[in-house]
Amino acid sequence: MNEEDKRKIEAILFTTGKFTEIEEIARVCEIGSIGYVKQVLAALQKEYEEKATALHILQEGTKYRLNIKNEYGLLANKLVSSGEFDAPTTKTLAVIAHRKPALQSDIIKIRGNKAYDHISQLKEEALITSERHGRTRNLKLTQKFYEYFDTAAASVKEIFKDLEGKVKEKEAAKAGMTVHELEEKKKMLEEKEHQKIEEGIPENFTILPPLEEKEVQ
Repeated sequence: MNEEDKRKIEAILFTTGKFTEIEEIARVCEIGSIGYVKQVLAALQKEYEEKATALHILQEGTKYRLNIKNEYGLLANKLVSSGEFDAPTTKTLAVIAHRKPALQSDIIKIRGNKAYDHISQLKEEALITSERHGRTRNLKLTQKFYEYFDTAAASVKEIFKDLEGKVKEKEAAKAGMTVHELEEKKKMLEEKEHQKIEEGIPENFTILPPLEEKEVQ
């Protein structure tokens, strides 16, 4: 294995700072064999695992990225985000990251009406985007989020992973059902609504009560 090829690939991963397709890595390095590039990447991954460093190489399918290890990710995240967001806004972002993509109506249920302001700020910072989705909006993470916050994403998701379950349990208890029964009922009502629309009933027809939601463009 050519040591120079290893350093070239390392430089590419460092420079891009994001997940990069193996084909793209091979093209930039002018290496014709994808199999050989995989071997080099595997050697690099082992090298980073064995040496004392805050970095490691992540693999997602056929994509690779040089990234900060989770135990140091929150430190990097503090450096980037300190002063930009208050704790409530950061928590709202964490919930969006956990659900990705997330319906704005669900985020408001979880985080309260103040989340409208959080969503606006997060959009201004280009960390999320939103697009119309029925009576609400669909919130998605942007590339900027992954570039700056991906290292902390695992820890953030761990902190908030039970929020969705708690909300569902609360809704189910209020309806006098189990969580499974409530989910099945929602699914059935949604299917009925879609069927009615397909049969030609106006789109503003609804079986479920309409969401009274503040507009956040």
